[in-house]
Amino acid sequence: MSAPAVPPTDLLTRVDHLRSDRTPFVLATVVRAERPTSARPGDRAVVLPDGTVEGFVGGSCAESTVRIEGLRLLRDGTSTLLRITPSAGGEVTPAVDGVITVDNPCLSGGTLEIFLEAMVPPTVVVVLGDGPVARALASLGAALDYDVHLASGVDPVDDGTVPADAAAVIVASHGRQEEPLLTRALRAGVPYVALLASRRRGAAVLDGLDDGDRERVHTPAGLDIGARSPSEVALSIYAEIVATRSHRVWPVSTVVGAAPAPDASQAVDPVCGMTVACVPASSSAVVDGVTHWFCGVGCRQAFLAPSGDPAAAS
Repeated sequence: MSAPAVPPTDLLTRVDHLRSDRTPFVLATVVRAERPTSARPGDRAVVLPDGTVEGFVGGSCAESTVRIEGLRLLRDGTSTLLRITPSAGGEVTPAVDGVITVDNPCLSGGTLEIFLEAMVPPTVVVVLGDGPVARALASLGAALDYDVHLASGVDPVDDGTVPADAAAVIVASHGRQEEPLLTRALRAGVPYVALLASRRRGAAVLDGLDDGDRERVHTPAGLDIGARSPSEVALSIYAEIVATRSHRVWPVSTVVGAAPAPDASQAVDPVCGMTVACVPASSSAVVDGVTHWFCGVGCRQAFLAPSGDPAAAS
C-alpha cells in the first residue's frame, strides 16, 4: 500500500533527511498533466529502495508505474522522463531520447509526464594509509564525485576504519597491518578491495588469507596502464573500480538500513494487465496459496469480489 500523501514542504524536508542519511531514492515530479488526471504539474513523490512511494503523482495506477520504473532507475543510477498514456495493454515502449512511455489501461483518459531523477549518494571509497598515492587517491576521488575517506592512522581494531556502506577499500599502508586491514574489508563485504603493493609483495601478503578471500583482492591495485606517478597510479585504481563494478548498484546495495529491492521481481495484474513490482508496498492478495499482485486497490477488489474473500490479502 502507498504511504499517505505528504505536503510539498514536508516532502522537501524528507528529501533533505534522505540525503543526510545517504539513503538512495528517486524523486518523481509531474511536469505535464493532460486532463482528466488527478495529478497536477509540480506534484512530487519519492520512491524508496523498498518500493515505498511517499508523496503524490497521481492515482494508484500511476503510482504503481512510478514505483516499478523508480526501482529500475535505482538499479541503473539514471534518470528519465516517464510518459504514462491511457492506451490499453499496459505495455512499455523502449526509451527513446530519454523518454519511457507506458500504456496504462487504468487511466481515465489523461496523460501524465513525470520526470524521474535517481538520487544516489556518492560512492564511498576508503583509502587506508598515508603516502603520495593515498593522497592522490583522495584528491582524484573528490574530482570524480566520490566520498573518499582517507584514514592515515590505520588501526584494525578501530570500528570506524571501514564504514558499513563502503563500496571500495584500498589498503595503501606500505607494509603496516595490511593483512588485518584486508580481512576487515573482506569481512565487511566491500565490493572492491585492493592492496597497493608490487606483484611479488602482494602475493606474499595474500598468502596469509583464505583461498576465497585471496581471489577477491586486487593486487597490484589498478589496471595496467603504464602508470608511473602517484596520480597515474590513482587513476589506474579508479579505472579498475569503474571497470569491475556491476550495473552501478554499489551505492544502493551498500547503504545502511536502505532495505533495497532494486532487483524485485515483477508480475502482471490479472485484472488490468499492468506490470507491477512484487514488493510489500504494492497491492497483493493470496488466493488458494497463490500470491497475486495488483496496480492498486481497485483491481485487487475487482479480483477478489467473485471469490467473496476480501480478507485474503498478504
